[in-house]
This record gives sequence, C-alpha cells and structure tokens, in this order.
Amino acid sequence: MREDVESLDIRDVTANWVNSLVLQAQIDDRIKALADLAHTPLFFGRLDYLHAPGADRAEGAEGEQFYIGRRHVHDAQGDPMVIDWRAPVSQPFYRASKKDPQDIGLRRRFGYTGGDLTAYEDEHLSDPAESAAVSKLLQQEIERPRVGPMRDIVATIQPEQDEIVRSGLSGSVCVQGGPGTGKTAVGLHRVAYLLYAHRERLARTGTLVIGPNRSFLQYIEQVLPALGELEVKQATVDDLVARPGAEVRGTDAAATAVVKGDARMAEVLRRAVRSHVSLPDEPLMVVRGSRRWRIPAYELAEIVTELQARDMRYGAALAALPQRIAHAVLVRMEQGGEAPDDRVQDAVARNPAVKAAVKAIWPVVDPAKLVLRLLSDAEFLAAHADGVLTADEQKLLLWEKPFRSVKSAKWSAADLVLIDESADLVERTHSLGHVVVDEAQDLSPMQYRAVGRRCTTGSVTVLGDLAQGTTPWATRSWAEALGHLGKPEAVLEELTAGFRVPREVIAYASRLLPAIAPGLAAVSSVRETPGSLVVSSVASSEDLTPAVVAACRDALRHEGSIGLIAADARIPGLAEALSAAGLPHLSPGSETTADSRLTLVPASLAKGLEYDYVVLDEPCAIVDGEPDERTGLRRLYVALTRAVSGLTVLHHAALPPALP
Repeated sequence: MREDVESLDIRDVTANWVNSLVLQAQIDDRIKALADLAHTPLFFGRLDYLHAPGADRAEGAEGEQFYIGRRHVHDAQGDPMVIDWRAPVSQPFYRASKKDPQDIGLRRRFGYTGGDLTAYEDEHLSDPAESAAVSKLLQQEIERPRVGPMRDIVATIQPEQDEIVRSGLSGSVCVQGGPGTGKTAVGLHRVAYLLYAHRERLARTGTLVIGPNRSFLQYIEQVLPALGELEVKQATVDDLVARPGAEVRGTDAAATAVVKGDARMAEVLRRAVRSHVSLPDEPLMVVRGSRRWRIPAYELAEIVTELQARDMRYGAALAALPQRIAHAVLVRMEQGGEAPDDRVQDAVARNPAVKAAVKAIWPVVDPAKLVLRLLSDAEFLAAHADGVLTADEQKLLLWEKPFRSVKSAKWSAADLVLIDESADLVERTHSLGHVVVDEAQDLSPMQYRAVGRRCTTGSVTVLGDLAQGTTPWATRSWAEALGHLGKPEAVLEELTAGFRVPREVIAYASRLLPAIAPGLAAVSSVRETPGSLVVSSVASSEDLTPAVVAACRDALRHEGSIGLIAADARIPGLAEALSAAGLPHLSPGSETTADSRLTLVPASLAKGLEYDYVVLDEPCAIVDGEPDERTGLRRLYVALTRAVSGLTVLHHAALPPALP
C-alpha cells in the first residue's frame, strides 16, 4: 500500500504549482501514516459471523469472516484483507460474549512474540456447549513487559472501555478511573476513533491532547501515530497559555496559587477589563469637506451603553464602536440631503476625530499589562475585587516588589492563566473540534476555564482520578470541574476494573483511600500476582540508599522496565549512588531500551507513567515533600500504583499511619 502511494505521478493531474504542493504534502502524510512499525503485527484478531453483516439472517444464509487489526489493509485489487478496529463490523470483537454473541460464531485472538505469530485462541461464542473462560492471550498481552513508550491497547480493549471509546463526537465524556484502569489509553483511542468516524470535520476544526507535563506527553506520543493518526497536537496547559514576552520565571506559594486559580478571579478580571470604558462628556465634531457634523455627548453615551449591555468581547465592541458612531453621522448626512453609502461610513469611521474619541472612550487593553497592574497596584485590585475576594486574599495576590514591565516581571504559571483569561475577554479564543485532557483532577478552576475556551464549539474527553489529585487546588468533584470547563452536561463514566496494577499492590495502596478520597470506590484488579509486593524496613538511614540500589539491581534481573520512584529531594543523592554502582539510569519520559531500562523518577513526575517493576524509596519522605498531609498521601498513592508486575517498598522512617 505504501509503495502504491510512493509510485503516484501527479505531474499531469494538478492545475498549478500550488495544487501540486498541496497534493504532494497529502501524499507525504499518507506515506508517513503507512510506515512499518517494528514488532507490530497487521492483525490481532478474527471474527467469523454466522451471517453476513447487514444481510437477512434467514436460515441457510452464509456467514462472513473478517481479520481485525490496527489499520485497514487491502490487497493489490483493493479488496480488504484486514478491517480497521474502529469499523462498525469490528465492534463485536470487543463486546460480544457468551451471553450476547452478536451473531459471532467464532472470535479468534492471535498472540505474537517480537512480531512473529506464536499462538492463537478461539472462543465459540454461539456454541452453548462451550463455557465462558478468561482469555490467556488477553492476560499475557496485558502483562507483556513494557520497554519504550506507551503502546496502543487495540488488542485488549474491554467492553466497558469500548463503550467510551466509541461514544459520539457531539457529546462530552468525563472518565473517573483508578490506577491501572486504562483511562489514558481509553482517551487516546477515543481520539483515534473520532478521527476515523469524523475525519473531515476534525481535519477542519483540529484535535488536541493535553497532558500534565512534558514527560507524560513524551511517554504517550507514539500511541496515535501507531494507529496511523499523525495530525493530533499535544500540549500541557502551560503550553496553551504561553504568551510571547511573558515568561514563567517565578513560583507562587501554595496559598497564593490557590487564590489565583480560583474561579472568582474571572469576575475580577472581567471587571478590570470593563473598567477601561468611560462615558463621553463632550460632543463629537466630524468634519467632511466644508460641512461639520455634531454628535452630542448623550448620544455617544447611548451607543457606548448599548454596546456594554450586549456583553460583547471587549475587542469586538472596540471594533464596532467607530462604525456605530459613523452610522450616527450618516443619519445626519441623510437628513441633510446627502446620499452616503457604505464607503462613506467606513471613511467616517477612520476620521481622526472619530478615532480620537474611540481611543478616549474605549481604549485598547493589553491583557498582560492588565494582570501586571492587578498584581502590582493594591488600589486597582481592591476596586475590582471588592465583594469578590477578601482583603487577605487580595494581599496574597500582590507582589511584594512590583515589576516595571511585562518583560521584567517574574510571572508564575498561574499568572499566565490569568493573562489567558484576560486575552479571551478581549478577543475570543480559537475553539477546536475535540480536546482530551488527562490527569484533569490536578487542574485549578481557572485552568479548566482555559481548557474550556479551546473547545467551546467542540467536545471534550476528561480523564482523571480524584484520589490522585496532588495540587493544593485539586478537583473536589467532577460536577464542579465540568462546570468550570463549560461542559456541565458531560456524561460521567467510571472505570473500576484494573488491568495494569497487580491485585496485591492496588489493595495495599487502597489503604490510603479513606484518608485521601473518602467514598471513592477502590479499584478491583483482575490480576492476581503472588509475591508482587515487598515492603521492607532498613535499620538505619545510612543503609537506605545502598538497599535501594541493591533492589534496583535485583529488579533489573527481570524482563521489562524498572522505575525507581523517590521524593524529589532524594533524587540527586540516589542519582549519584546509582552512577557509583555502575547502574545507568534515565529521566522520566526518556525512551527505555533493552540496554537501559532503569528510570529515576521524582515523585512529582510519576503520575501517568508505568513500569514493570517499581522500587519505591522512603514513603514518608514523599508525603513530607508536599505542603500538606492529604496532598502528600495522594502523591504517595500515585507512586505506589505505577507498577505492572512488582513493587518493592523500602523505608527507614515509620510508614504513614494511613498505610499500616
């Protein structure tokens, strides 16, 4: 298929050089999408229908057989050999069961080792004599060692996951899923499905995946290309709100960040933007040729008041004001016997007197300068935060030493979100067709608003786990979060079946749930792995680091990836100890290889990542590294649930009381 595209000759089919460039770019993209992937089979399953799909199921009607794979594959004559997993005819591969066979006589799963077909497994779904059984190939695929970035799960999608993946583009979905339930994979595969089902629409409007940090995005970046989808952009919230000239060079104390991230800041900013408008107290005189036209102050005020009442974007109203004034002049010109047209109105709108009046009445607002003033000028802040923020909250917002300019200011990440909100009050933010936001529980209300602005005319997939909220402003409920996002009607789905974390490990970590997320159901893992959890104490603090290094060396005897997770403050010392022991290690997000499988992970970056074996260093240090105990325990919960095959916990200090 790739060679067919490469052999296309477009010299005689394009009308001009522009069309030729566009067509060649499309061909190049198609060639990239058809690239071979090492160790990736073209198909992973087969469906034998009892009757041809869509045909009359009369007795004696012949069935049909389909191979199911990651991509559609056709032969030289264009006949399909492999059906895309997203096609409607492929759906029973994921949803059919003994109770509901969906006209499937046989479902076959294929097993691979290094790209070679090594096994297959059959289920005769319509045969009452055959009892339902757990698929061993499915279990092996889930447990397959993880080396390299995150991979697709098209061969292992479960029925409850498939329902979310195939939900429509018009509706927004929020997925609450504990560790190992596959919520990230579900979100990415939903994007792939939507691009398949609504390709033309999303090609026009765009698709975006938002992750918590760069390490996470590097980890997931190969999933969609492996499914042939190359056009999806990926970003963090910080990337979304980045603004030229306003660089993040500062940090906020937790209490300050909480106030800056509070949804009430939107009202403060709205008031501050609107405060720049002033009602005129003098008439306007417009000179054209030998005639003068006078617009009284009260009429100008009526025009301004009417624009304010419409609650338009500040910039849109600013653009409309000179035209409204010009129209008032044209009315007088018509009353004077003239017959002006649209060109005359445009000329009047550009008249120096009109431009001067507009500048005085409705001046241009620079969003960054506005936020700079709010954070620097106590009187300006108090005037617009009155009745919204308390006096103490206002004090938290003000810089101790004001900065002179936007470029010199030491902006924090939260400040740029405020600037983004202000920019949207001035000019509408461009909206995309679909946005996926992962680890959403860590977003502040103002960050939710920033994401929501990117999908006001589209839909969103929200992925997260309330128990893994590790910021002081973490989401308290999905209903509240969806309200800030502007999608209160989104459907809430919950994934409770765990496929990644062994039952022993998730049960141990779930001891923390009463303290960090009361009322949240614990994940029920489908995998029982005896010996997957080891918790050991060492006699002294001096013995801890050598014991951790030894545990890493033991873990490397297993196949797959190894993650050493520790409190951020412990990372430099552990890095030095690993190097001294001759154990090379990677940073989070770096791709593991057969020769380099150990990653040293600060606890603050562990979210969303997974490793076959995890060595966890000093749980108490992870808890103490956060501003409060609940956040620290949530950070520990995240760290405890990164393992796919085994977890070793080493500590000298006493374990947190919530983790007996």
